Amino acid sequence: MALAVVAAVVGYTLVKSVPSSGSRAPAPESATAPAPAPFRPTPAPSTTVDPATGPRIPAHGAYIGAYAQPARYTVPEKIAAMHALQDQAGGRLDIVHSYLRWEVPFPKPDQQAIMDQGSTLLLSWAGTDTRVIASGAEDGWIRRQARAIKATGKPIFLEWRWEMNRPALHSQVHSPADFVAAWDHIRSIFAKQHVRNVAWVWCPTAYGFGLDGASYYPGNSEVDWLCVDIYPRKGPHIPFAALAQPFLAWASHIRKPIMIGEYGVPRDYGPQPRAAWLRGAARVARMDPQIKALVYFDGDSPFGDLWRRYGLDPGSAPLLAFSRIAGQPYFDPDRLRVPGRSG
Repeated sequence: MALAVVAAVVGYTLVKSVPSSGSRAPAPESATAPAPAPFRPTPAPSTTVDPATGPRIPAHGAYIGAYAQPARYTVPEKIAAMHALQDQAGGRLDIVHSYLRWEVPFPKPDQQAIMDQGSTLLLSWAGTDTRVIASGAEDGWIRRQARAIKATGKPIFLEWRWEMNRPALHSQVHSPADFVAAWDHIRSIFAKQHVRNVAWVWCPTAYGFGLDGASYYPGNSEVDWLCVDIYPRKGPHIPFAALAQPFLAWASHIRKPIMIGEYGVPRDYGPQPRAAWLRGAARVARMDPQIKALVYFDGDSPFGDLWRRYGLDPGSAPLLAFSRIAGQPYFDPDRLRVPGRSG
């Protein structure tokens, strides 16, 4: 169970809440108990996705992937950044993350390049008001994007309006009810267009998840993969396991695969502590069979604060740690990075 695993890693004990009935998920539980809960393997996660057309769940191990920030946001430099990171990782990544503004037609050339090389695209799509979507005013555009995604014939992870529980997005998201209504509306349009090559990824941010994050959950019938974005905040060093704990505790009651959709360790931790933090993230994933994908955010904030800069510099200890993790058989379930095979 995710909860038992994380408690063991960070050194404290938690009590699991009893799952509620219905399609909506239970609230997270964080009480302290005097004795550890017994460990039981997580049931095999399931989704509604047909593995013949959409992203499949690895039977063993977990996918590794990343977003690779380019020096400049041109198509050639985006593709070059992806290849440079893959060269360091020892071959093609299972998942490559890309972002799409609401009004931009899919696919962008760099997104097509991701699919053409055989990696699975993690597509983060957002940029308009949830109430406008639910009103039907954007239906024509949603249909256009749905048809374009279907036309690729490629398996795609679709992550609509990630980090919806972030306070800065309140003016666009409004409320959990508004978010769920918009999510359901988009999904219904995709269903009417018979889009079967998509896995729907629901991805809040770990920061503050215990406050109200679960209230944004659209329900088990509307989500294929659970997901969370994990970044340390400014201040003392916090291990990945402690940051992930509230979400993993909540998710342990839901038979869905988990993706870490973004995670990053700040530059102000220093090279060796950053490498150790990344190894800790991989250790949590290996100990929790519900986690089926880790997708690093290899990029820096434009604001210059070291605690918001996560880039992996060539030859650095953090990049070496990431590369060694990517080279482990557990994180190469499709054998994309076997010796002698380039990406």
